[in-house]
Amino acid sequence: MFLRRSVPALRKPTRLAALSAGARRGYQDESFGFRKPRPFQVDDYTDHQLKNRTVNAALLRYADSVRLHGHRAASIDPLDLLERDPVAALDPERYGLVDKDQEYDVDGIVFGLGEKEAKGLVSLKEMEDWLRSVYVGKIAYEFMHSPSKATRLWFAKHLESQASAPLPAEQKIRIAKLLSESEVFEHFLQTKFPSLKRYGGEGAESMIAGLDGLFAVAAAAGVEHIILCMPHRGRLALLTGLLEYPSAALFHKIKGGSEVPEELGATADVISHLTAAPSLIYEGASKPIKVTLLPNPSHLEAVNPVAMGKTRAKQYSLLRDLFGGADPTECKLGDKVMCVQLHGDAAFTGQGVVMETLGLSDLPHYTSGGSVHIVVNNNIGYTTPSTSARSSLYCSDVAKMIAAPVLHVNGDHPEEVVRAIQTAFTYRQHFRKDIVIDLITYRRWGHNELDEPAYTQPLMYDKIRNRKSVPKLYEERIEAEGVLNGSGITGIRSEYKEKLEQELTASDTYTPVADHLKEQWSGMVWPASPEAEHDPETGVSEETLKEVAQASVTIPEGFEIHSRLQRHVKQRLESVQSGKGIDFGAAEAMAFGSLMLEGYNVRISGQDVGRGTFSHRHAMLVDQRDERVVVPLNISLGEGQGMLELANSSLSEFGVLGFEWGVSIDSPRLLPIWESQFGDFFNGAQIIIDTFVSSGESKWLRQSGLVMLLPHGLDGAGPEHSSARIERFLQLTNDPYEKEEFNPNMHVVNVTTSAQYFHLLRRQMKRNYRKPLIIASPKGLLRAPAAASSLAEMSSGTKFEPVLPDPTITDPASVKRLILLTGKFYYILVRERDQRKLSSDVGIVRIEELAPFPFDAVKELLETYSNAELVWAQEEPKNQGGYPHVAPRIASILASLPDGPKTMKYVGRKESPVPAVAVGKWHARESKQLLDDAFNGL
Repeated sequence: MFLRRSVPALRKPTRLAALSAGARRGYQDESFGFRKPRPFQVDDYTDHQLKNRTVNAALLRYADSVRLHGHRAASIDPLDLLERDPVAALDPERYGLVDKDQEYDVDGIVFGLGEKEAKGLVSLKEMEDWLRSVYVGKIAYEFMHSPSKATRLWFAKHLESQASAPLPAEQKIRIAKLLSESEVFEHFLQTKFPSLKRYGGEGAESMIAGLDGLFAVAAAAGVEHIILCMPHRGRLALLTGLLEYPSAALFHKIKGGSEVPEELGATADVISHLTAAPSLIYEGASKPIKVTLLPNPSHLEAVNPVAMGKTRAKQYSLLRDLFGGADPTECKLGDKVMCVQLHGDAAFTGQGVVMETLGLSDLPHYTSGGSVHIVVNNNIGYTTPSTSARSSLYCSDVAKMIAAPVLHVNGDHPEEVVRAIQTAFTYRQHFRKDIVIDLITYRRWGHNELDEPAYTQPLMYDKIRNRKSVPKLYEERIEAEGVLNGSGITGIRSEYKEKLEQELTASDTYTPVADHLKEQWSGMVWPASPEAEHDPETGVSEETLKEVAQASVTIPEGFEIHSRLQRHVKQRLESVQSGKGIDFGAAEAMAFGSLMLEGYNVRISGQDVGRGTFSHRHAMLVDQRDERVVVPLNISLGEGQGMLELANSSLSEFGVLGFEWGVSIDSPRLLPIWESQFGDFFNGAQIIIDTFVSSGESKWLRQSGLVMLLPHGLDGAGPEHSSARIERFLQLTNDPYEKEEFNPNMHVVNVTTSAQYFHLLRRQMKRNYRKPLIIASPKGLLRAPAAASSLAEMSSGTKFEPVLPDPTITDPASVKRLILLTGKFYYILVRERDQRKLSSDVGIVRIEELAPFPFDAVKELLETYSNAELVWAQEEPKNQGGYPHVAPRIASILASLPDGPKTMKYVGRKESPVPAVAVGKWHARESKQLLDDAFNGL
């Protein structure tokens, strides 16, 4: 048997902590996936230090002012164009400190001055020089805005106690090699492909050196995977250089070739969206570190939440403690996988998804253990100067919404970039929170290489054109230091250019290879291949279904649920015992639980998903006395079961849906679901749907089993909260107008029974490939007896049916009118038909799956209704809903029939700019008219 017959009592929590000012209140949640903030500790001040901070209060004010305001005087702009006012806060005289030779006890005030600090023999001048050397250099730090004393103290100690030792010669040579090869590559492209818009990284080459330094320290710390996302600027040089993307493959693409095998039928993507996933070897690391650069669309920053979602999913697959085996101290969230996000300065400030993603960064069901953000800051967006692109001093100021520290660094100094990034990684490892590097650079050629930037920024580009490149400056620097002589530098450049020439020749015979079915995806197949199983049986034995249903409402001993939920428990148990009246909530629980018994994991994310917007799910229960949380399916099934994560999200659509798509592309063993509160809430995430969900497989060969639940139904709620805008998803499908073999990009359904919903969820996992599934999920049908199913409809031998025939019609040839429709309007029309006593004259057939359109099933059905007038009926306006999609496809079927109707009549609301009216009387009048039109003339 699958069930654990005795469910242990949950551990009682300690007394709820009193809420203090600024504290965040939280449930006593120990459910699967809920990750509490990682504890961290920084030694506090000693008693002597606290007393000294009081005695030398003026000195303390001065030191903190340098920490707070030093960034405003730091030399962080390569072009020296930033407008800087004198920073009076850095003058010690402002705090009554006049005598530069006077010595002070600085214990607990300043750090890193060695014996002098310990003995209290530090002069004001020594202290001033030391603080300026730390905070007013080529790196500027912002951390004093943090409300955490531990964060502020950690930074002060870390920065002031770390001597800036020179980098080893080997590392300097590696930096020079990366920078020089980057410049050679850009010049090579300019020479060979002068009309190419490559969005080069010239002026920001130190980004590559910084990333290399980040990968190195991460690998040495035991990180095994880095999930990297970035926009187009400098992408090609990074790909072919540090990320080992074959230059021949790039040249093949530039010449008009595809990066994916043509026989797969994919559309592929542009060169600035290419990807790589090399395993890099660094000295001092026990294992190679795999760096996965994600594919991304041109919609800037849209890939950020995708990267976070994939990072978290990857970590969950590596953290054994989540599956009940290992000591949870052995591996924690963020130990093995890290998210690195690159941004542009204008996009970081201007794109709202940045803020949505930052808002997810430390939430318990979304955190990935801290991301390192690198803003490649050109101080310009296309042609818009920073003064017109943002209202803040720095583009990075938006990150202060989560109190993230910011390190501003001068991109002309690659070694300082490496140091800043190493500090950022050290902070991330200690606190497991996000941190931002503001890498201030410039853009040598304008927005693209065919642009003339001096049209709009003549002074900036006058400076740029009269300065040496970052690689050249660094080569001169290390040559002067004796690290590498001129012939060595020339050798690096000539050797790499020769390699590029060879790769250019090889590009003529380059053959692309697909990389989409490797590692965890190796058990899957390409959906258009002969091995694809499109229509598997999804039924489950009734015995198992009953046990899963019981487990879904099994309450631990000593756990007190809300009194009204007693009825919820009773009804579920009664329905499964009788085998009838299984509502949507129960069917969903049985789909989840049966998949979990087969070893699959389930994650459902969105606002209020634990309870469900319509209070129908209750997969997560809360103790009424102390707010302990339990997910019954996670404690009541068999050993080795999968787990259910109920991720109640922030009030975000763009960010959260992107996150879930990122989760979905990492593992085919996970059923990922995003549920919107109401169907039209998805429109805040339309960019994710357009550029990832509907097209990710075609562009990048990335399969996704993401399910979108969008509550739909015109119930008088007005323009919003009525429609899931099914027409938008149908327009995004590649559904052909006539029957033909094709590879559907996604499925769009509008189901009317709980059994159909059950089978759809299981079909997502039981097929040997993955596809996005868009469900116009019900609102009013969730508990409707007419929409409830029997256990027999979900038992062994059953599966999803794309078309449901009229169960009351025994002689289709005698039917006068056949109504085709989709969704809950079916039950309204059936009730009206029965009241008008037209049950034998009117057949009502449900098309449950709108895309891919079920041509064969519809054609077979129409052939049996050969004498009936054909009608399409819907609640939605004519320009919305299913009609625009089904009309031409049904017309193609009708044209192929020798007998029967040749046209299809439309019954529904007229064209409208909104889904529904907002006046109750008008809605009622329209609804009555729909019923009259549907049965008029009979």
